[in-house]
Amino acid sequence: MSTAHSLATEELGSSAQRERRKRILDATIDLASQGGFDAVQMRAVADQAEVALGTLYRYFPSKIHLLVSALGREFEKTESALRARQLTGQTPAERVIEVLKLTSRGLQGDPHLTEALTRAFMFADSSVQTEINQVGMYMTSMVTRAMHPGRTEFDDQDVAIARVIGDVWLSALMGWVTGRSTAAETGQQIEVAVKLLLRD
Repeated sequence: MSTAHSLATEELGSSAQRERRKRILDATIDLASQGGFDAVQMRAVADQAEVALGTLYRYFPSKIHLLVSALGREFEKTESALRARQLTGQTPAERVIEVLKLTSRGLQGDPHLTEALTRAFMFADSSVQTEINQVGMYMTSMVTRAMHPGRTEFDDQDVAIARVIGDVWLSALMGWVTGRSTAAETGQQIEVAVKLLLRD
């Protein structure tokens, strides 16, 4: 087999794999939107995505891997949309609060999906570290870019603050998912935390 033919075959394989992975995550999000965490069953995902169950497990070893990966993809979309958006806040705290409110509003518009994704993130253990890191990367990017618009490099303190804000945000969102707080109370908790961490 020629090198050119081998490369072409490899590219087709990669394209097919990306499409298969997309179908799997689409099916996961669709099932989660319909019935939350419990509705996402590996067999149901495989059937809806039209892949063999064994293939699904090769891509995602567990339901938690699957849902945290879906959360990462949702954050990727949000981060991309925010890059194209002009934030109105005048201070780092105001801009970060704006970003988190926009993200929260989007998630709270689909409570079943949000319940599934946040529960999976909270249940995740060290075996899901790669997927968790991906989610954290997108959250950190959204927050640091809001703190310093136009900047492409950030120091360790900026990144550390962004990570803490991300953790607070996910914890507050979990409070809303489990009914411990209202959407308004969740927003207030996030706002207080951000203002404390980003005092001028």
